[in-house]
Amino acid sequence: MKHIFILWKVLMVCLLLANPLASYADFQPSYSTAGFYSLPNTGRTVYDMNPAWRFYKGKIEGAEQKNFDDKKWDIVSLPNGIEYLPVEASGCINYQGEIWYRKHFTPDEAWKNKQLFLHFEAIMGKSKIWVNGKLLKEHFGGFLPVIVDVSSALNFGEDNVVTVWADNSDDPSYPPGKTQETLDFAYFGGIYRDCWMIAHNRVFITDPNYEDEVAGGGLFVSYDKVSRQSALVNLDVHIRNTSGKFFSGKVSYELYDRDNRLVLSTEKRLSVGNEHAAKVASRMKVDSPHLWSPDSPYLYQLHVYVKDKAGSIVDGYRRRIGIRSVEFKGKDGFWLNGEPYPYPLIGANRHQDYAVIGNALSNNLHWRDAKKLRDAGLRVIRNAHYPQDPAFMDACDELGLFVIVNTPGWQFWNDEPIFAQRVYSDIRNMVRRDRNHPCVWMWEPILNETWYPAEFAKNVVDVLNEEYPYPYCYAGCDVTARGHEHFPIHFTHPVMGGGGAFNTETLNPDVCYFTREWGDNVDDWYSHNSPSRVNRVWGEVPMLIQAQGYANPDYKYTCYDVLYRTSRQHMGGCLWHSFDHQRGYHPDPFYGGIMDAFRQPKFSYYMFCSQRPAEENKELIADSGPMVYIANEMTPFSPKDVTVYSNCEEVRLTFCKNGKQHIYHKPIDKAGMPSPVITFSDVFDFMYDKQLSRGRKQADSYLLAEGLIAGKVVATHKVMPTRRPSKILLWADDEKVSMKANGSDIMTVIAAIADDNGNIKRLNNYEITFEIEGPGQLIADSKTFTNPAPVRWGTAPVLVRSSTVPGEIKVRASVVWQGKHTPVSAELIIPTYQAEHILLADKKELEQLNSVSGQKAMSTDFKGQNGNSLKRQQKVSRSKLKEVEKQQSDFE
Repeated sequence: MKHIFILWKVLMVCLLLANPLASYADFQPSYSTAGFYSLPNTGRTVYDMNPAWRFYKGKIEGAEQKNFDDKKWDIVSLPNGIEYLPVEASGCINYQGEIWYRKHFTPDEAWKNKQLFLHFEAIMGKSKIWVNGKLLKEHFGGFLPVIVDVSSALNFGEDNVVTVWADNSDDPSYPPGKTQETLDFAYFGGIYRDCWMIAHNRVFITDPNYEDEVAGGGLFVSYDKVSRQSALVNLDVHIRNTSGKFFSGKVSYELYDRDNRLVLSTEKRLSVGNEHAAKVASRMKVDSPHLWSPDSPYLYQLHVYVKDKAGSIVDGYRRRIGIRSVEFKGKDGFWLNGEPYPYPLIGANRHQDYAVIGNALSNNLHWRDAKKLRDAGLRVIRNAHYPQDPAFMDACDELGLFVIVNTPGWQFWNDEPIFAQRVYSDIRNMVRRDRNHPCVWMWEPILNETWYPAEFAKNVVDVLNEEYPYPYCYAGCDVTARGHEHFPIHFTHPVMGGGGAFNTETLNPDVCYFTREWGDNVDDWYSHNSPSRVNRVWGEVPMLIQAQGYANPDYKYTCYDVLYRTSRQHMGGCLWHSFDHQRGYHPDPFYGGIMDAFRQPKFSYYMFCSQRPAEENKELIADSGPMVYIANEMTPFSPKDVTVYSNCEEVRLTFCKNGKQHIYHKPIDKAGMPSPVITFSDVFDFMYDKQLSRGRKQADSYLLAEGLIAGKVVATHKVMPTRRPSKILLWADDEKVSMKANGSDIMTVIAAIADDNGNIKRLNNYEITFEIEGPGQLIADSKTFTNPAPVRWGTAPVLVRSSTVPGEIKVRASVVWQGKHTPVSAELIIPTYQAEHILLADKKELEQLNSVSGQKAMSTDFKGQNGNSLKRQQKVSRSKLKEVEKQQSDFE
């Protein structure tokens, strides 16, 4: 291991010198590892175990043995989702069954006398973990951490092997329990989240998901008496001693503001015997605190240290904390930080899957998901229907998104006692994992849409209160569920929903109400036809219908407008669903997202953006402020009525025909949705566009929307008809977040067919071939129809994964069939930057993993026919086309 560590440090220094871009990366979010953030000089080190695992799909004998020959197995990096999938991956086409992973590495000599934990953020299904042939762990459930103490299992000075067996087959003995063929999402398999090796001293802060202590383990931060004037911060920490001798010292806390200024500190004595553990309780009073809220997601940095009698640090780390209170006051609704929350909370549900890779998202993809949702003005996300990646929770803390945290479950109950016991275990572990996140709004510890026994409902509330015995802990369940009387929050549709699934006209004054799912409008639960389920590629009219249905349809249904007209007691609702996602029990994906499975926006996305406040919020990382968007592409088939989404007071729409200008003034309606959908009737006329084109006045054909506030133009959007397709545009959907060279990071790259002026040609049937050079790899192949990829509604996305070597990845996009007049190819350079943590892997296997990166999909030279030579050909061809065009005009 030591030679890998030294090689890694030397390589990083060399690459920083060789690649000055590495010190000028774009914004990079911060992600926790095993529930904490590292601090230097604490004796605690995090190693990235993600790169270079041997992988085998299927049954095989003896693979758990240390000396098993795995050289013919594939090499993969985590997160790993077993397989690449086509974009349309519903209907149980994904693999279910046994899989194997094997990881080779040599332990660092510095690890001797250290406590060592292997921390898997999740492994789908049931799993077993061996180290050097010794079975150390068996786990049931695919959404929570699996942690193994490997301190005594490693052999120093030689190759060590971690072996993981997993099986994502249907199994009713643990939640969710339901078979995939009757499930509304998919059991995508694999070690699909991060894996870390945590090395620290023998006196240490424990891991809450490993310790299995009620309301204990690790660090527990809670709050009391929160106001603008002051707040009490409760600090409970669990320390274990395996040093072989009695330990005496202290626990020290330092609280820093976002500018890294020390706010206050405190210490508490600590005494703990060998092979024992101790809980230490402390309290801080913070005067004039910066309170966390969705519109001001202020995060403090809390440093916690364990020190010996001499004051030397023996363990420590930091947590990001947000001081806030949440209270649900029945008829008075939701209160945040001691004050009534001023408006309804509108949000969305989120499944964790992504196009092609299933559930195996990188941390940056999770962060970008949260960013896109916050940009849309959403303030709450329901984690349907399971605890989601720690990186997503970190992002919600940072971006200002409340989260409803769910236990795994969907329409299934098993009377066997083991099932309920495993549900209770999941509840305990999700609370232990997520209890310190300020984004947690409420817990949903029940099984979604399930007819469980009434006593089960009381039991889960008791479990929740045991695990979180402090203020500001609340749980919700369906109003029609058995045992709902034990919950202070009931999920239902508002009275004005007029036919919602769980409508109620009698409100209990002691209960708050919330709509956990709204917007989906199917004909029946077998066919699933719905005006809300719209594939982005179906174009303008279906997307306009979806957006109008979500905003305020002409029939009675729970929509954005209805949720805004409810009393404070009905606090809002979460749209079903934020992104298109795959399903087990239906052949079609769920198309009801406001973005598709690659996170490309539909018109509904911009409708949601138009509901956010028009004032810019400089406290937010997310986009804020005024916006205007024209939902009309000016194709020959586009509607004559032009729809515009805007949060401005006034919108001017200019159409070139006779210089005509249309003006919209926002009506005053404080009860309804902030910004109604704007429709300018009978505006677009293709025949007039044709007239301008024939007169060589194409530049005069456009739609221009201007958003005004207080008489000033604050936002604009211009649309022009797309002319002859001539080139490919290529860009990274990166949300300005740089790519990490850790072998795991993934970025979406999008190619678009465009005309000379860069207008995207929405209506075309090209296919795009992607090629790559440099330290990266395409997550695409012809088998899944992802490379070459068909152009859908003007674009073709592809996923790119980094290697473990920083540098520049070059991606090239070309049309499959090339000729003198076909669109010119495009190239994109993506810089990648050094990994944050030490990468732990066998040197040869790491080299073999990186060797597959940058291989070209085609053998043509990267700057060959589709580069400058084709541009010259097109220039010559265009002059000849003028003759053709003139002759066609003469004979018309």
